[in-house]
Amino acid sequence: MSEKTYNVLFLCTGNSARSILAECVLNRLGRGQFRAFSAGSFPRGTVHPYALDLLRSQNHAVEGLRSKSWDEFALRGAPKLDFVFTVCDNAAGEMCPIWPGQPMTAHWGLPDPAAAEGSETEQRLAFAETMRMLHNRLGIFVNLPISSLDRLTLQKRLHAIGMEG
Repeated sequence: MSEKTYNVLFLCTGNSARSILAECVLNRLGRGQFRAFSAGSFPRGTVHPYALDLLRSQNHAVEGLRSKSWDEFALRGAPKLDFVFTVCDNAAGEMCPIWPGQPMTAHWGLPDPAAAEGSETEQRLAFAETMRMLHNRLGIFVNLPISSLDRLTLQKRLHAIGMEG
């Protein structure tokens, strides 16, 4: 008997950094159990070059990554979502589309590395720190006994993960 593959959508306003990083990290950590996607409420249209550099340096596949609207995931024929996580405060406060199937949701706010100021090194360090936090949170997420948790307990666990550093 094969286990269910869970579809997870990461949302951010611009879909150029945090949500893209989260998509790649979960697709690696959750291979076979999770399939990750990312989108934005107001997509920038391009993935931030520092995000792409960081992903390449860690041997993540970057082909096909693009900044896209969350509207794509509310359309007929879109993947049925099991989880939707906001990774920026702006997206958490925005009116989201109605997701078919009532996926579990949580806010996992992270500082925006694309807004980091300072030298190039300092800006790239902001991306690395965001990646570290995502890796920590997603490492916890992929190890949850999802199928054995009731909905309320799972929701509490998802909320708690958003508080992890």
